[in-house]
Amino acid sequence: MDLYSAARRLSRPFRFTESGHQDPLPVGARGIIGDGFSCALVRPDGVIDWLCLPRFDSPSVFAGLLDPERGGETGITPRRRPFESLQRYDPDTNVLETLFRIEGQGVVRLTDYMPWSDDPRASIHEVHRRIECREGEAELDVRFDPRFGYGLGETRLEIGEHGVLAGNGAGDTLAAVLDHPARWEPHEAGGLGARLRLRSGQRAWMVLSWAAPRPEPAAAYRPFDQLRLTRHRWREWSRQLQYDGPWRHHVMRSALLLKLLIYAPTGAMVAAPTTSLPESSGGTRNWDYRYAWTRDMALGIRAANQIGYVNEAREFFHFVRDTLDRSGNLAVMYAVDGGRVPEERTLDHLAGHAGSRPVRVGNAARDQIQLDTAGTLLDAAYLYERFGGSLALRGWRHLMGLIEQVQEHWPEPDHGIWELRAPVRHHVHSRLMSWVALDRGGRLAPLFGASQHAPTWSRTASEIRNEVLKRGLDSSGSHFVRSYGDDAMDAALLLMPLYGFLSAEDPRVRATIDRVRQELGAGPYVYRYRTEDGIEGDEGAFVLCGFWLAEALALSGRLDEAQEVFEAHAEASNHLGLLAEEIDPTSGVALGNFPQAFSHLGLVNAASRIDRGLRMRDEGAGSIPAALPER
Repeated sequence: MDLYSAARRLSRPFRFTESGHQDPLPVGARGIIGDGFSCALVRPDGVIDWLCLPRFDSPSVFAGLLDPERGGETGITPRRRPFESLQRYDPDTNVLETLFRIEGQGVVRLTDYMPWSDDPRASIHEVHRRIECREGEAELDVRFDPRFGYGLGETRLEIGEHGVLAGNGAGDTLAAVLDHPARWEPHEAGGLGARLRLRSGQRAWMVLSWAAPRPEPAAAYRPFDQLRLTRHRWREWSRQLQYDGPWRHHVMRSALLLKLLIYAPTGAMVAAPTTSLPESSGGTRNWDYRYAWTRDMALGIRAANQIGYVNEAREFFHFVRDTLDRSGNLAVMYAVDGGRVPEERTLDHLAGHAGSRPVRVGNAARDQIQLDTAGTLLDAAYLYERFGGSLALRGWRHLMGLIEQVQEHWPEPDHGIWELRAPVRHHVHSRLMSWVALDRGGRLAPLFGASQHAPTWSRTASEIRNEVLKRGLDSSGSHFVRSYGDDAMDAALLLMPLYGFLSAEDPRVRATIDRVRQELGAGPYVYRYRTEDGIEGDEGAFVLCGFWLAEALALSGRLDEAQEVFEAHAEASNHLGLLAEEIDPTSGVALGNFPQAFSHLGLVNAASRIDRGLRMRDEGAGSIPAALPER
């Protein structure tokens, strides 16, 4: 069996015809590569249509994802159509392979990676692309069309002896080098292009190098050595995984994706590497997620500890600690260097993905009041300490300050976890997480010689709990609701048993789970809420909420249902195992920013929870304990 036929048995091919792809390429029809500073998205036709340099939240160099005409792209694509394409990752790495079968010609393998060493001091940012003709012969179209500054900046292209140098006149440069004889000339789609003709056994390299003063010969970038080193270090990192359950493949890919989303110099994890990918095609719910949410990193501490990545858990915690050193206040989100997230603005010159406007950069939710954030962090700190980490006195002092702030402000309304652009409310989930903050603070206090605070914090935690049990239920008292005096449902209520607020066997919790499925469910999928939120347009089912549902069902002893829900969401990943923020329950199309850290964090936590439940059931050990026993 030939190489392409063998690969085709394991993956669904994409087919590209004279008029384009068989269908418009959805958001999820991409792979991702990265170097710990930024990430690039690679389509199955060999086009890179998203890359910001030198870091995640820098202005884009390629943004064809948001506007094919103005955004800029670079590609290595078969000139002859039709052709089929398959993508896969080299196992246990973030090295991406794309295999083309060109009708009437041959088979070509494209290997994409960004040199990676897990070194936060790295200063070279490059994309390396190896092109190999494996069968027959092939003619390939190479295109280089960078557009600096989200397509707003001036881009000058200068052809030199060894390649092309792009610059914007303000000091930013990007070099493109080919090690195969080819002539650069204007490309009909924009930028410069070259033609490659390869026969079976021939190989070529293309290297993109940021901040290069001039293009160097390809050998100067040591692409083959860098490929071997990058593969080795990714596999070395992957061997730390401590999960042997039934969904190891999904958990491994999630771990590798989450590592890609960590900004190496600070340990911050971005919510996603993209901005403004729509929550419904043509809609206005388009947000910039290239920043580090405190809540996401707290969930990252929980997930990393569960699967053996203690270094990453420590980096997440240290990032938050270091930002608190500078500001003294816990923010909803941070720039990757720990600074303030830029003010939200729109880029009106970009058409938006699939015509979805506006395109936004910056994020106005930076100024919201979200009272759940401290609770998520205190829970993560407690788990970090319990898993053998050391908060140290410096970290504890910051946590004490946060607990005291919760002690003072918990009765106030807020915007809630979903960043609604609507009036503040008394959200039940925010009260739950205020309880978590004080409960975990009381548990941590004796470890740092602060036992005198524990009784006060515990009393306030009990006060919050009693209030939620009195005011957080519907009018019949049977199940919990989104906010006080409001019978609407919120998928965040599924977290109650996960944080040990009540047992999953409590009839009010069981009724809440069922009510969430009834009012917010769409088959196995779950919407966050179904009420007015101050934003126009629709959204899809939220992937993280589906994984929360799977966890809650597992804790309730409904393991078969939990597995069904989990597997539906895991299989909603794209051809490479990557998940977006949301999913269209009808079509299965990925929606929102992609790939999404929240979704993969949910997968890791749910896989660990369900696997633990299955093992306990097989051993006859009874029900699954929550993260913490009730007091």
